[in-house]
Amino acid sequence: MPAQSFTFICGSDDYLVDRLGRARFADLVQEVPDEFSREVLSGFANNVGEVETALNRFRESVQTVAMFGGKRVVWLKDVNFLADSVTGRAESTLALVGELQELLGQINPAETAVLITAAPVDRRRAFPKWCEKNADFVLVGGDDDAAALAGVVLAEARAAGHEITPDAVQLLLAKTGPNTRLLVAEVRKLATSIGAGATIGEEHVAELTPNVAEGEFFETAEAFFSGDLRRTLAALQQHFFTGGDARPVLSALQNRNRILIQVRALIDAGDARLGPRGLDGLPRAATAYAAHFTGATEKSSFNVFSQNAWYVGKLAGSGRLPALRRLIDHQREFIAAFEGIVERPHAQEEVLREMTVRCLSA
Repeated sequence: MPAQSFTFICGSDDYLVDRLGRARFADLVQEVPDEFSREVLSGFANNVGEVETALNRFRESVQTVAMFGGKRVVWLKDVNFLADSVTGRAESTLALVGELQELLGQINPAETAVLITAAPVDRRRAFPKWCEKNADFVLVGGDDDAAALAGVVLAEARAAGHEITPDAVQLLLAKTGPNTRLLVAEVRKLATSIGAGATIGEEHVAELTPNVAEGEFFETAEAFFSGDLRRTLAALQQHFFTGGDARPVLSALQNRNRILIQVRALIDAGDARLGPRGLDGLPRAATAYAAHFTGATEKSSFNVFSQNAWYVGKLAGSGRLPALRRLIDHQREFIAAFEGIVERPHAQEEVLREMTVRCLSA
C-alpha cells in the first residue's frame, strides 16, 4: 500500500478531533470542485449492527466512481467504535474493523481521498497501531489533555486578534473544566468583551467567566474559605432561596477542604510554600509523595497532585490558609452537618448556617 493513502485523525476529545477534521476536509475538497464527488458519512454507532451499517455505507462510497470522472473525497466522521467500550470490544466489531483495514489498504489516493476522524480511540488495539504506520496519522492533543486545551485557548484568542496571559489561560481552564466547547465559547466571549487588540488577563477571566467546574456551589465555598461569615451566610441564603439542596454544598466544601488539608501538610513539612503567585513546590513534592496516592490517580480532591497545580496555589492563596488543626475541625463539622440534615431534613438551611457560624466564629 502506498504510504499515507488515507488520513486518520483521532484523540480523546471529540470536539478537538472534529475541529481538525473539518479543517482537513476543507483542504481536501479544494482539489474536488464537483460537489457530487464529496461525501460525508457518520461513523457513530451504538451497537454492532450500527457499526456494520456504517462500514457498509463507507465501503459503497469509496468503491463508487465519480459521476463525471476525477477524484472523490470521503469523510467518515464521529467514529466511536474504536474506543474501549462494550461495542468496541465486541468480537463482531473487531472483525468488521479488520475488514475496514483491508479496504483501506486497497485505496488509491489518486482516485479517492479518505479522511477518518475518531474519538475516543483505544490505541492499544491493532487497527490504530496499523493506522500510525500506514496513514497520515494525527493524534489530537497527544497524551497531555491540559496542554491540548491550553493550545485551544491560545489559538482561539489569536484567531480573534488577542493575546492571553498564561495566568488567564490557567484560570480559564480551572473555571470551565475539560469542556472544550465551553472553553471556545468563553474565549470568544472574552475577546468580544474587551477592547480590540487588548490582552486577555486574569482579571477579565475572573470577572466574566462562570465557575462551571465547581458548579453553582463555588460562591459558597469561596466565601467560606475566605473566612467571610456574612458573605457565606448570604451565599447560603441565595442557594436555598432558589430551591437548592444542602448535600452538594457540603460536598463542595469537603472537596476543597481536603485539598487544603494536603496543602497545609506540605507547607508545614517544608515541601511547599505560599508565594506571591500561589503555591511553590507542588511539582517537586509530587515526585516524593504522588506514588503513595494509590487508587486516586484520576482528578480527585483526595489527591492534591491530580489537581491543576496553578489552581491549587490560587485556592491556598486566596485567603488566610487555616492551620491544619482548624482544617481538620472543619472536616468534622462537615460530617456532623451531613448527619444533621439526615436528622432534620426540613431544616437544611438552618443546619448549614449553624455549622458556618461555628466554623467561622471560632
